[in-house]
Amino acid sequence: MNTYTPLRILRKPQAMQALGLPLSTFNLRVRQRLITKPISLGARAVGWPSSEIEALVNEICRGASRERVGELVIELESRRKASKTSLSGLR
Repeated sequence: MNTYTPLRILRKPQAMQALGLPLSTFNLRVRQRLITKPISLGARAVGWPSSEIEALVNEICRGASRERVGELVIELESRRKASKTSLSGLR
């Protein structure tokens, strides 16, 4: 049986709080590809899928290396892209 988990989008302050990071470190880690890129919510708004932030928190809590976190970011962004591609066929 499939369980439906609603998609929740975290805005930057919520994502920063979940990861326990200040603004400058959060932005640096996004640039370093240690946090996934945000998704556009509109002309001037971005956010992060809560599932991606939760996956990063879990990996960091397990003591993952920066290299492993970077690999996870690539994996999460690839899944996001594949999901977007499959949804575009529904239009």
